[in-house]
Amino acid sequence: MKIYTRTGDDATTGTFGGGRRVKHDPRIEAYGTLDELNATLGHLRDATLDEHTSRFLLHIQSEIFTLGSHLATPGGSEHLPELPNELVTDLEREIDRLETHLPPLRNFILPGGHPLVSWCHSARTDCRRAERRVSELHAAEPLDPFILQILNRLSDYFFVLGRWTAQEVGVQEVVWKPRD
Repeated sequence: MKIYTRTGDDATTGTFGGGRRVKHDPRIEAYGTLDELNATLGHLRDATLDEHTSRFLLHIQSEIFTLGSHLATPGGSEHLPELPNELVTDLEREIDRLETHLPPLRNFILPGGHPLVSWCHSARTDCRRAERRVSELHAAEPLDPFILQILNRLSDYFFVLGRWTAQEVGVQEVVWKPRD
């Protein structure tokens, strides 16, 4: 099978279950940003510090594919994998585990300090963009609100992972100081 089909040369793309939409359609934007997030997670997972985090990121990547399959299938299908109902609980458990090692957050912090910390913050911002796109789609074509809940919790996880990673690599978090 060839990778190119030429069917998208007219700026449309097919959805699972049939039908074509323009490539800037909110549904295509929504699952496209999940794909971008997944690519960022590949970078993060490749550079991660420990096996536990690497396995957890791989789990997240797989579940993002599940979310994308639901977004790419208007009207749903009985052939779709189930939405990962346990993922929000898994993320909250992991956030709580990481936060036990962190000092309380008293200020806004700026992303950076180490390449791995920056990848965590890139994942957070990619996730927030995906959340905005999915929210926009949800306003036009109601979705399972659980998808938005997952994305909201995911961005929290990436923020805390960035803080934890900064501590693990021994870099000081950069506190945002507004101009006086």
